[in-house]
Amino acid sequence: MESTKEKSGSIIFYISLMGFFGIFTTTISKNPVLPYLVKSLGSGDQVLGLISSISPLAGIMFSFPVGVMADKLGKKFLLRASAFVFLLAPLMYLLVTNAWYLIPVRFFHGMATAILGPIASTIIAEAYDKNKGEKLGVYSSTTLIGRTLAPLAGGAIIAFFSSQGELFSYRAVYFIAFLFSIPVVVGAFMVKTGETAVKKNPGLTAFFESLKYIIKNKAILATALVDLSTYFSFGIFETFAPGYLKTIGYKPQTVGLIFSLQILSIALTKPLFGKLADTIDKRSQIACGLFTLGFAVAALPFVTSFTAVLGVSLLFGLAMSFSTVATSAYVADVAKKEQLGASMGALSSIMDIGHSTGPLIAGSIIAAFSVTAGFMSGFILAAAITVMFLFVAYRK
Repeated sequence: MESTKEKSGSIIFYISLMGFFGIFTTTISKNPVLPYLVKSLGSGDQVLGLISSISPLAGIMFSFPVGVMADKLGKKFLLRASAFVFLLAPLMYLLVTNAWYLIPVRFFHGMATAILGPIASTIIAEAYDKNKGEKLGVYSSTTLIGRTLAPLAGGAIIAFFSSQGELFSYRAVYFIAFLFSIPVVVGAFMVKTGETAVKKNPGLTAFFESLKYIIKNKAILATALVDLSTYFSFGIFETFAPGYLKTIGYKPQTVGLIFSLQILSIALTKPLFGKLADTIDKRSQIACGLFTLGFAVAALPFVTSFTAVLGVSLLFGLAMSFSTVATSAYVADVAKKEQLGASMGALSSIMDIGHSTGPLIAGSIIAAFSVTAGFMSGFILAAAITVMFLFVAYRK
């Protein structure tokens, strides 16, 4: 019989396996191949923008309902469902002959991460009560590594098969994404959640009960708004920093290096900061991280030297790592066990809203005023949410 320690060890291993290969395959299906595929099918930037916005929409729409279903139907079923979406989606790209058909394909592919995110967090939080912060950090780091390696692999595959023609090289990327999604299915069947039977059908009543619970639980709602603000600023940084850096003379390879080091800083520190969250007050860690990343995003337009730009970028990455690894752990602390999946789903959905609206709102501000004003919007929101979170979290 498998010991409790062995079982816990296998859970984080297989969940992390799913996270790495799942995020690797979704990212390689988008970056850098998707824009090339859209252009090769005869469509322009407007269609590309529409297609690119579809995948995050799935996260906004489905993460919370998926969390509710996890609490009622069980996590094992949904984990396996997400694995098969990861497996099948890359094959669907191979059948596309018109760019407009990529819209339902991207939406379907987005469902995979919309399901996996809250389910993985829920399983980890339940399995590792005493060190959930550390284990959530480990899982998050593996997904970031997959996200970092995917564009490099995608570019290499396109270059390797370029002699066979553009369309062939793009389809080669999706076929390899299919092959790399097989470990996701393996991991889904190896994870032992401890569930013995499928629970009752949740229905709309359960959905509205969970929604009412989230709205009434101010601690969960405030924490979700922290993640919204975090990814609002992250969306601004990743969307507009490259253009700003180009205007002050930075070459694309230098910008790529700065962003790669930022992602690496997040991936390397999340387990450490997660372990810290298990030992200190998570509320102060969340607030400190959010305010610092807000300061960092606002500081970027005021620096020009490589050292200063890299320092601001790393400060943003470290602050983001410091805050986000504690938010999931804190929600797991304050949520009822029977509403843990719904709480994690709400966290994920609201986070995606921030990630999607950040570039949209900041872009409008930049167009109307200046780059500095656009980046400053991230700080203003972060500062306001920090104050609100501290008020709610420490209120007796």
